[in-house]
Amino acid sequence: MQQESILWYKQPADLKNWNDALPVGNGRLGAMIFGGISNERIQMNEDSVWSGGYRDRINPYAKNELENIRTLLREEKFEEAENLARYALSGTPEFQRVYQTLGDIEVSFQNIPENITQYKRTLSLDTAVSTTTFSAGGYLYEREVFASFPADVIAIKLKTTNPDGLSFDTRLMRNRFCETTGVLNDNSIYLTGTNGDKDGISFHWIMTAQNTGGKIKTIGEYLVFKNVNEAILYTTAATSFRENNTLQKCTDILNKLENCEYEKIKSEHINDYQALEKRVSFMLDNAQSEVPTDERLKAVQNGRSDPGLQALYFRFGRYLLISCSRPGTLPANLQGVWCNDFIPPWDSKYTININIEMNYWPAEICNLSECHIPLFDHIKRMHPKGTETAKKMYGVRGFVAHHNTDIWGDCAPQDTCISASYWVLGAAWFCLHIWEHYEYTQDKAFLNEHYYLIKDACLFFIDFMTENKKGELVLSPTVSPENIFRTDEGKNGILCEGCTMDAQLLYELFTAYENICKILDFDHEQAEQIKNMKAKLPPTKIGKNGGIAEWLVQREEPEPGHRHMSHLFALYPGNEITPEKTPDLADAAKKTLELRLSHGGGHTGWSRAWIINFWARLGDAREAYFHLDELLRHSTLPNLFDNHPPFQIDGNFGATAAIINMLVQSTPDTIYLLKALPEQWQNGSITGLCLKGGLTVDISWANGKLKKARIFAKNDYTGKIVYGNSTEQISLTKNQEYVYGSGE
Repeated sequence: MQQESILWYKQPADLKNWNDALPVGNGRLGAMIFGGISNERIQMNEDSVWSGGYRDRINPYAKNELENIRTLLREEKFEEAENLARYALSGTPEFQRVYQTLGDIEVSFQNIPENITQYKRTLSLDTAVSTTTFSAGGYLYEREVFASFPADVIAIKLKTTNPDGLSFDTRLMRNRFCETTGVLNDNSIYLTGTNGDKDGISFHWIMTAQNTGGKIKTIGEYLVFKNVNEAILYTTAATSFRENNTLQKCTDILNKLENCEYEKIKSEHINDYQALEKRVSFMLDNAQSEVPTDERLKAVQNGRSDPGLQALYFRFGRYLLISCSRPGTLPANLQGVWCNDFIPPWDSKYTININIEMNYWPAEICNLSECHIPLFDHIKRMHPKGTETAKKMYGVRGFVAHHNTDIWGDCAPQDTCISASYWVLGAAWFCLHIWEHYEYTQDKAFLNEHYYLIKDACLFFIDFMTENKKGELVLSPTVSPENIFRTDEGKNGILCEGCTMDAQLLYELFTAYENICKILDFDHEQAEQIKNMKAKLPPTKIGKNGGIAEWLVQREEPEPGHRHMSHLFALYPGNEITPEKTPDLADAAKKTLELRLSHGGGHTGWSRAWIINFWARLGDAREAYFHLDELLRHSTLPNLFDNHPPFQIDGNFGATAAIINMLVQSTPDTIYLLKALPEQWQNGSITGLCLKGGLTVDISWANGKLKKARIFAKNDYTGKIVYGNSTEQISLTKNQEYVYGSGE
């Protein structure tokens, strides 16, 4: 066995098809490399290039109309309630800010011979370096691109064995959406831009060059190279979101590289990347690294199964998270850090009724806890906006966010989409990631620092929740994200008085808060209040069709194959439904999946990724594997990006987590080994995974059976290991290692 390590292609990407290009990133900067021959395109992003400044969009009519909306819902006057919500709850204006492309680096070559042979375009997951190589006229041409976190630049190296060298020009392009371009000095060019008014985001983007042999000069907005044997380009950008002097920041970054050898910069980049990437390895039989990646994907789409490609896809998912979410950067948005547009799909911002949470599902278990930090930083950024939103919109205390947020942490509703906009659980779901980080790391200092966010998220619900006719605590108004129901009169309804997902998510939030108060010995009075509220949440029910009921009142679904499966939150990422503890609900969850899928569910990439996780939690290896194949067949682009469609990165991250859940799952006191191991993965190993309770684990198996699991405790741990029908109690002290299984 060997670990899959490279994406590669026999042809350049289509310069007009962004989905063919290969991504590099350092968390803050991202680039898509096309590998063109006579014309190269490198599309760039900087994570804080957004369309404008913060605006208070809170609707001033919301607080006065809230009780009227609730009354209409109680009376089941759904259409009237929805219209009033549209008028009174929607943000003013309705839209948040938009993530945008930084622009393109255009490179035009003048002297490359036409007879091209031996072309190869690659992305190494070992080194996070993208290369383009080919022969022309009997000479070798080589390029490589990487995004360095230590140097904070995108580095580009071009060289040839042609004695005439390379002659080309390059410039920075942002079409009509820039302010100025020009020359900084003999080897540097720049571009500036301003997004929005005086409170918007302005930026500098600079590229500087070095050469061996030949000549280099600057003319207009171009760097011009003549007969150089080798050229090195470094580029970086800075925005007013972080910097008071964006020009100075860029020049400071680039000046540090002036007397530094390229190979040293590259080596530091590789060392930094590998310190994260090499923590985990995943190996299966059937590696086919001699076949181009796009051809392997086509074979899968034509019905072939390729476990090696699945292992590559997993490693690519970890690569993407390392590349788009590092300490000090913004969190991964709908497209990570890669975006080709000025108004991208769904604004490429933070959709938080599942999508951004899904981005971080693999962070802890895949031993990339540091990559989770930008999300926590952003929750802090949201908090003051969210407390203001709670007070001004609803007249309550605490911290609330709706189904979207942006670079500024805007927490007011986005859009006038009834089925999504007026949903108040965004901050609650985000805050569950704080608890998850603690469960894996056992870091009390972190928990103490972030505790107030979960406290205020709970405080909002103390004030906001109401009792329904049954005496249950519910949210009103609310929605089951993006889905609709049919009323008894045969009309479509959207807003409602409580739904299943609300109770499931709040059960997890309230349980986390209770545990935190015990761990930190804080706020026992509010914890007792939350405990009492948790007891009044509506229970998850089984509907007439045998599946989990999505609403508290039995309803028909106009879209039975809907992409959202929010009423299965308790199965995953929640923990309330398990085959071991709630077998009846687990069977109902299975029925729910079967019903959704029989009506065309899973048709978006992220939805399919969620489905794989559901089947893994249910311990159904056959279904989990089938849907992993389906993700590759129907929702994966040639560069292995997830396809919603269009490209949306959450499916990559959701499926990365799902692959792990097929192999190992954990609660704070139980480890489940190979719970959903598919028969197609007969022989394999995975090392370096993290488990709840502060553990790491290495697992190997052969002929579909466990060989051994090596468990290391970072803290004292007491729990059990479950493998098949076997259960073993273990008790470990800090830094103790334990081996489960014979190893034979």
